[in-house]
Amino acid sequence: MTLSDTEAQARTLGGYDDASRLRQVHDRDWVLDRVAGEPGVLVDLGSGIGQLLEAALLRHPSLRLAVGLERSQHRLDEAGERLRPFGGRVVLHRADLTAPAPLPYRADVVTMTSVLHWLYPVEHRVLGWVRDHLAPGGHFLLTTYHPQRDADGLGGEDDIVRDALGALGIPAGSVPGLLDDREVLPIATRTRPADVLAALLGEFFTLEETWEREAVVTVRDAAQYEHFHAATFGDYYASVLEPGLRSEFFRAVGRAAFARQKRRGRVSAMPVRLWKLTARTGTTA
Repeated sequence: MTLSDTEAQARTLGGYDDASRLRQVHDRDWVLDRVAGEPGVLVDLGSGIGQLLEAALLRHPSLRLAVGLERSQHRLDEAGERLRPFGGRVVLHRADLTAPAPLPYRADVVTMTSVLHWLYPVEHRVLGWVRDHLAPGGHFLLTTYHPQRDADGLGGEDDIVRDALGALGIPAGSVPGLLDDREVLPIATRTRPADVLAALLGEFFTLEETWEREAVVTVRDAAQYEHFHAATFGDYYASVLEPGLRSEFFRAVGRAAFARQKRRGRVSAMPVRLWKLTARTGTTA
C-alpha cells in the first residue's frame, strides 16, 4: 500500500520545523529567557531538530557544550545538519527518556519543553536522571501543558481526535473504549494536574519559581493543522485505525481543528507552566 504524504510524515515525525511554530517555538524562547549568567553546559531533553540548542548557542557564547537527547533518528539527523556549524560544541545522543542512560556531563542548565507527558507514568526516571546530572547550582527548566480533561480523561488534542473519528463514523461515546482497546492513553490523561506534578517534582527538586501563560493555537487552514498533528503526534492516534483509514484520519483531524477555529476563533487554548527547579540538597549523585 502506498502511503500518503502525511502518513509518511507521521512515521518519521518529519516537518517539525514548520509545525513547531504553532506551539513549541514559544516554549523555546520562554525558557531561554530564564537562563541566567554564563552557562558552560546545557542539556536539552527531547531535543527534536535542535532548535532550542541552536538558539541557546547563539544566545550564550559561554556554552562550551550543548547536549541533545532525542528518540527519533529522523529528528536527530535533521538536528545534526542544523547544528553542524557549531562543531564540537554540540553532542547529540539517541535516547529513550523513559530509561535514559547515564552521561559523563554535569549541566548548568537542563531543559525539557512539552515532553514530560510522553513519559507518563514513569516520569520519576527522567526526573532522577536530571537531578543526578545537574551541576551544583544548576537549574532545570521544564514546561508542562495542562489541558482540561473530561470524565473519560480526554482533553486538548484528544478532543480534536474525537471529532475526527466521529467524521469517520465512530460515535463520540465509543472513542474512549477504542483508545483503551488499542492501548492509546489520552494525552490529557498523560498530563498530570499541576498540583500532582508539583508533589512529584518535589521528590527530586526545590522549586524556585513558576510562570504560567495560555498557549493558543490558530492555523491558516485545515492542511496546516493536519501536518502539525502528523509532525507532533506521529502515528500515536492514527494507530487505532486500520491502515487504509489513516490517510483520511489525518485529513479529518485537520478539518476538525479548522472547524473548531471557525467556531471559537482558535483551535485550542490551554494553560502551560514553566518550572525553574534546583536539585534538592543532599539528593545529587
